[in-house]
Amino acid sequence: MKAYMVFDVGGTYIKYSVMNEGAEKLASGKVPTPQDDLEIFLEDIHNIVNEFENAFDLRGIAISSPGAVNTKTGFIGGASAIPYIHGVCMTDLIRQRTGLPVTIENDANCAALAEGWIGAAKDTDYYICIVIGTGIGGSIVMNHSILRGANLHGGEFGYMIMNDASRSSGKKDLQSTWSLTASTRALVTELEAKKSLPMGTLTGEEVFHLAESKDVAAQESIRQFYKKLAIGIYNLQYSLDPEKILIGGGISKRKEVTEGINAELSLLKDDTSTLTIEVEACQFDNDANLIGALFHFLKVHEPSIIS
Repeated sequence: MKAYMVFDVGGTYIKYSVMNEGAEKLASGKVPTPQDDLEIFLEDIHNIVNEFENAFDLRGIAISSPGAVNTKTGFIGGASAIPYIHGVCMTDLIRQRTGLPVTIENDANCAALAEGWIGAAKDTDYYICIVIGTGIGGSIVMNHSILRGANLHGGEFGYMIMNDASRSSGKKDLQSTWSLTASTRALVTELEAKKSLPMGTLTGEEVFHLAESKDVAAQESIRQFYKKLAIGIYNLQYSLDPEKILIGGGISKRKEVTEGINAELSLLKDDTSTLTIEVEACQFDNDANLIGALFHFLKVHEPSIIS
């Protein structure tokens, strides 16, 4: 049976799975991500591959990674919590260690590709994924391909300016961006300020628990959170006009989040803005990056499998 070694490289752990061509996990595990040593990172990858290469017919290695991944060159631009992965050809380094073909793709893009392959956007030609977390990111997908943009910034929705950006000392007010006004972190920060709590006191989950216990300030912060998200989503629908909009990130698993955003979106419909705009939650959670990384590998090396 054909099998593929798939890695999801995160700031804390490197998750891995041996998968078949249908994204079924045959084996899996995780190891701590080395914090400051490329050599240890490469050796960990090599050791994991060695562990499974005798038991499985490994055909290649698929990697999900943070950063501005150039899928053609194997270099990772931008910045991430793993500084040593930037500025080197990661695909060449891993190929030299393992002797196997290697592909690499950005983690958010992997999550989006997973949804289009066998998830919530299956059989959808044109969709966007919005990932809501400490910031807001995402991907634009057309015909199972990521729209990357001239500067590899396609899908960086969080940089949209959502209100009047005042200028101080010649710099734009970053509090005006979507990431810093409508992310989960923004929700938490707003409620901490309302309650005069030290920064870092609350989590997103705790904000929702407070709202469920009838905390008026938490309920109002969540209502504003939905409204700010809806405004950005409205803008994306009218600028990109996708067939489907998916939301991801840990908070998307709460049914009330999707319902709350859709309720706010319905209020934006009027005589001029006649589109019915709705969002759906992503299907996959922890395995999304692994599944999407495998899809990317198959598309590059064995396209007949997914056609």
